[in-house]
Amino acid sequence: MSERISGPTGTNPTNGSVSADARDDIESAQPIVLGDMPPQSAEQEKKIRTRKIILGTLLAIVIVGGLGLAVAGWRVNSQKDATLTTPAQIGSLAVDESEDGKSTADYLTTALSAEVDLDKTVGAVYRDKGDPAKSVLFFGGTALIWSPESDLDSTFDIIADDQGAVRNIHKVDAGTLGGTMKCGATATADGDMTVCGWADHGSLALALLPGRSEAESADLLRQIRSASQTRD
Repeated sequence: MSERISGPTGTNPTNGSVSADARDDIESAQPIVLGDMPPQSAEQEKKIRTRKIILGTLLAIVIVGGLGLAVAGWRVNSQKDATLTTPAQIGSLAVDESEDGKSTADYLTTALSAEVDLDKTVGAVYRDKGDPAKSVLFFGGTALIWSPESDLDSTFDIIADDQGAVRNIHKVDAGTLGGTMKCGATATADGDMTVCGWADHGSLALALLPGRSEAESADLLRQIRSASQTRD
């Protein structure tokens, strides 16, 4: 009697066909797709959103900070190489070449050098041809100045005397050359006198302008600056 050899359960040993039961099991099975991930919980999604917000914010800070540094660097580079002179005449103003005028200018530049570290200083007393009472005392200097506004504020301290310091110092329009310009007032025996000054990354100057309003003084200093300051 021959023996029957049984194959694996559910298959026909002679032709390898799949049994009906096995075929039903295969057809009912769920397909597996590679790369599918289990659904994320609400907590996980919240963490991912938070991480994206933080990364986006940090990126924005880096970009804005980089732009800010670039602008600051450009400003320093464009202003740092300045030259300051005292033209013999600016509009109706003419340099006072008398000994008193020269000694006053020397005194002011010496005081300025003691207050601010500058490479070169200049100064002059300008007489107004139209009104001698409106003489202008102008002094300033050049250097690489990293903190123009702070140095300008310190320069106003030079004017302090027994009658008080320059008060109500505030910004005014600096004009086309940029930087910072400020004006204030100081008390004198003849009443308040306007004091204005400017500073940028290459120059700094101050002017005492008796007999003029703040608006007149600021406008005149912008004219003086245009005539006296150049950049390489």
